[in-house]
Amino acid sequence: MSRAEGGRGGTPDPLRGQARTLPREPGVYLFRDAAGEVLYVGKAKSLRARVASYFGAEAGRSVKLTRLVREIDSIETFPVRSEAEALLLEWNLIREFGPRFNIQLRDDKSYPYIKITVTEAFPRIFVTRRLEDDGSRYLGPFTDVGAMRRALRTIKKMYTVRSCHYRMPDELPPRPCLDYHIGRCKAPCAGLQSASDYRAMIDEILEILGGRTGRVRRSVERRMAEAADALEYERAAELREVLRGLDQLEGRQAAIDPRGGSHDVIGFAREGDGSVCGIVLRVREGRLVGRRIHYLANVGDETDEAVLGALVKGFYLRQADDVPSELLIPERFDEQELVEEYLSGVAERRFRIRVPARGPKRELARAANRNAAHVLARDRVERAEDPAAGRGVGSTPPAATRLAEVLELGTPARNLICFDVSTLAGRESVGSGVWLRDGRPHKDEYRRFRIREAEEGRPDDYAMMQEIVSRYFDRRVREGRPLPDLVVVDGGRGQLSAARQAMDAAGVSDLPTVALAKREEEVYRPESAVPLRLPRTDPGLHWLQRARDEAHRFALQYNRTLRRRRALRSRLGEIPGVGPAREQLLLQRFGSLDIIRRATAEQLARTPGIGRVTASAILSALREDAEGATT
Repeated sequence: MSRAEGGRGGTPDPLRGQARTLPREPGVYLFRDAAGEVLYVGKAKSLRARVASYFGAEAGRSVKLTRLVREIDSIETFPVRSEAEALLLEWNLIREFGPRFNIQLRDDKSYPYIKITVTEAFPRIFVTRRLEDDGSRYLGPFTDVGAMRRALRTIKKMYTVRSCHYRMPDELPPRPCLDYHIGRCKAPCAGLQSASDYRAMIDEILEILGGRTGRVRRSVERRMAEAADALEYERAAELREVLRGLDQLEGRQAAIDPRGGSHDVIGFAREGDGSVCGIVLRVREGRLVGRRIHYLANVGDETDEAVLGALVKGFYLRQADDVPSELLIPERFDEQELVEEYLSGVAERRFRIRVPARGPKRELARAANRNAAHVLARDRVERAEDPAAGRGVGSTPPAATRLAEVLELGTPARNLICFDVSTLAGRESVGSGVWLRDGRPHKDEYRRFRIREAEEGRPDDYAMMQEIVSRYFDRRVREGRPLPDLVVVDGGRGQLSAARQAMDAAGVSDLPTVALAKREEEVYRPESAVPLRLPRTDPGLHWLQRARDEAHRFALQYNRTLRRRRALRSRLGEIPGVGPAREQLLLQRFGSLDIIRRATAEQLARTPGIGRVTASAILSALREDAEGATT
């Protein structure tokens, strides 16, 4: 495939001609602008027909599509073997490049998840607000945090899940802890519980947290009867407590399907300003066991069918280990059959997407839409933009006033900046500073930092925090730029002290500063030895959490980018003819080894400095790696 150049202001003939030469095969296509940035990622049953459709008559095009076509400067395609493979590659590329003309899924980061570290020999279970790509199972997000914590407390009374942080079996304590002596843990660290027995317990917990309590109940009842028959009365009593715990959990879940069905229900709502919220209701054995909230960006004037399709694909393609047998939706969307086919293969069972026409399931679909509309209304209130409240554009949000009250600030905290650091054993240590204005991200003021003083293998969180805060405010003061109303750091008293030292040196010690600790959401202040604990429903706390989570996301994203570049350079650097300059060019253009591996020699050869011979050598080396990994 050759690259065709074109300018703005209309469809360039070379691109139209290029589209006509594309293969009639399934695949994924990328549109880039003149600067090489990815504008849009799409998939097609026939690359030639789909791409050529963009360059036909302009009549009937939406505003968004017209703008896209005018900015296209080049086309890249990735032929694949099937539409199902194209579906997954398309979504991975959207997540990789974040094109501004694609609808993108964003989580509501203010809600917590239950994390189960299933990759460990003896998994742990705890609450987190951070989603990481570490192989763990994440359940949530949970909008009813109180109910989630009560469920976890009940489960920990039912089962002896370890609470320690050792990475067993590589790390072991010298002796069993107090939990063993009071019956809350069976001490797998001391070899008193086997890995298989512990794993069976975790599997039961996953079933319960997934809302599938019926099968667990039958198993526990059978084992209790067997224990009683064997005169193992202590064991039978333990299992009886498990059954009581199941009764408590089921009693807290709303029964909404008298026929006992298990399915997910998706609904969404949109507003005139472009805000779109999607809701996933999880119904298991007739009971509502959870609700997940997601937001969509870059929607523009897309149809409801396109919005629904993006929501379904965005949620299930990235969490394919939690696919129900049935999904209820309010209306059909494009590629519905393809999504059904792909997810049926992943789940290794029949997966159906249905639009219920009547009865309880139709009411569930309507309830999901109402839930989504309610969330958008709640967001308007939190942003202090509810027209019914009569607030003007420049008015002070209640959360800003609340923060000023509880932190004893002189003025409302309408502009705040939050700092965080991210590292992996001291490698690619980075920091972030994110600015929120009236509770919303103000991305023009986002800053990221490569830590200069980090020592590989021995990272110092306090020193890293001090460095990024110092660099930020030194430059801010030097350039005479506006300062925030409040400074927030992710961490505890140590991080707070490090930040204050840096601010003192920069001459901004008068700025109010707090630290937000993750575990108990405690707020540390320089002038108080006792941390402040705000109610979980406090709007001021929600703002601090939103800033902290956004700073963590931004820092982690940068850390992963640098690690991906290091991995790419490490492998490419071993290939003859590929030096540092060519590595950098390939990285900027393709983003990851997987995408380079899928490219053709012609695509690689279009990168400046990469000829056909070098391109062939690169593909040969990478594909040998892939074949070796599967043998």
